[in-house]
Amino acid sequence: MDMFAPLKKALRDQNYETPTPIQEQTIPPAIKGLDILGCAQTGTGKTAAFALPILDFLGVEEPQVVSKRPTALILAPTRELAIQIGESFAVYGKHMRFSQALVYGGVGQGKQVSALKRGVDVLVATPGRLVDLMQQKHVSLDNVQIFVLDEADRMLDMGFLPDLKKIMAQLPEKRQSLFFSATLPKRSRELANELLFDPVSVNVTPESPSVERIDQKVLLLEKAKKMTQLEEILTHKSCTRTIVFTRTKRGANVVVKKLGQIGIRAEAIHGNKSQNARQRALEAFRQDKVKVLVATDVAARGIDIDGISHVVNYDMPVEAESYVHRIGRTARAGAEGVAISFCTPTEEEELLAIEKIIEQRLDTEEPFGPIRFVAAPKKNTRSNSRGRRRPSGNATGRSGNAKRKSRRRKPQASR
Repeated sequence: MDMFAPLKKALRDQNYETPTPIQEQTIPPAIKGLDILGCAQTGTGKTAAFALPILDFLGVEEPQVVSKRPTALILAPTRELAIQIGESFAVYGKHMRFSQALVYGGVGQGKQVSALKRGVDVLVATPGRLVDLMQQKHVSLDNVQIFVLDEADRMLDMGFLPDLKKIMAQLPEKRQSLFFSATLPKRSRELANELLFDPVSVNVTPESPSVERIDQKVLLLEKAKKMTQLEEILTHKSCTRTIVFTRTKRGANVVVKKLGQIGIRAEAIHGNKSQNARQRALEAFRQDKVKVLVATDVAARGIDIDGISHVVNYDMPVEAESYVHRIGRTARAGAEGVAISFCTPTEEEELLAIEKIIEQRLDTEEPFGPIRFVAAPKKNTRSNSRGRRRPSGNATGRSGNAKRKSRRRKPQASR
């Protein structure tokens, strides 16, 4: 690929040789200045697909750094994902000089405001905190030349649409926009139509959105049996690094407490945790100091850690699309993984919705041998319309190459 030489050096340092499909199909047109609509599963390299074209632009064009007016803006749904995007920019751009700032909630805004005042090339932000700083006049978006919306479907799931509308209204008409998402439901497509001009559309997701290398299973059980089953799974020798997903923040805390009582150390990560606490938990998990991480859906997209052997859905997700994002935490970077979901009688509709969206029926066989959980007595069981029996009950300057003639197409004047 025709990229800024210092970027190629950084990629060699990382032993990057062959681009992933999403990178191969989006980086060249993005470097030319075209708008991008990219859809690919989590763990397929979408961050590099937009980070490399942005850094190439900064290296080749050398845009002036202006106080409070970033050149490139990347929006991400969670603090964890924003931090990881910032880390990726630092890795890819380590042989060139550029400035970036991270803007997210859960921490004081003082350092963020100071960075913006100095001026930055790249601003990585979560929508809520960015809108707050815009309203306080600490940042203006009228100089943004490249705008990236990452994990767009998740932002919509998390209710960020009002903030997104406010941000988009302040962007200049003449800009390049890159829109990345793991799925493209109707609302995401509508947002893409508002955001993009004649985009290059790239969809590298398989026909079924479920990750092929993940062994997916569902256990039908009563609510009271969940912890017993979770203990059995977590104590199996194959579970080397596991994420357990709960529906609520309180539920995550309860699971961590109960696991601690039976001698299994775990950490919780959710929206009520401070940013420092969440980062400590992630780092402990990454360094294998903790083998189990209990998370809510809000944190799901921010967990980008290789070697996760298992994902356990302690509670079935309310939205079927969230299932794909949850299990996508395992089987990353070409590895394989196991996803196990606990389904109680009151969660039957959620299971059916998941099976519909992934276009397959989930395997109900126990992964470690005989099923040990106790289902309801036979006289209280019933069959659904598809014949599956379910239990009943309640339940700054630049360095590198000399400046080249611009290869980028000028952004269109109207959208």
